[in-house]
Amino acid sequence: MLAPSALPLLVAPLMAFAVYRRVRGSFGRQPIRTTRMKVRIGIFAVVIGLAMLSGLQDIRLAEGVLGGALTGAALATFVGLRLTRFEAGAGGTDFYIPNPWMGGALTALLVGRLAWRFLMFAPALAGGTVAAAHGPAPGNSPLTMAVIGLTLGYYLAYYAGILVHHRRFLRSQAQPA
Repeated sequence: MLAPSALPLLVAPLMAFAVYRRVRGSFGRQPIRTTRMKVRIGIFAVVIGLAMLSGLQDIRLAEGVLGGALTGAALATFVGLRLTRFEAGAGGTDFYIPNPWMGGALTALLVGRLAWRFLMFAPALAGGTVAAAHGPAPGNSPLTMAVIGLTLGYYLAYYAGILVHHRRFLRSQAQPA
């Protein structure tokens, strides 16, 4: 059986890889891959639903996820998509160029919040008594769940908006001038 203190050592490289992929996808020209985006939208919706199940433990956690997801969706709709540029590729591949500040800010907010929560509860993982003084387990904070919901809601609405824009673009290209 795996010792609880070894868990962060296993999770840290996976988290670093996930952050690297997220940051890499926030900069430069990105091809519009409709199938991948539809799958991502589905995954984000499922993860938001699963995160909402934390409300069974404490309703404030579900409220945090829901509030964050709705705020993220509004941010994607009214800011993120308006700052995104779209290009038609030569080989029939279309591209979008996301605003790097939006993706960078969301990633920094999420990583910063998770790092803060980890640092607050690192002594508890080592066998200290910090958990009793600071309340519930490390991931169970309404603010942390709101930041997670913000990120998930943003990317769910962002990818859905890119698909809608791409469909409109294809229709306008198909109509004779």
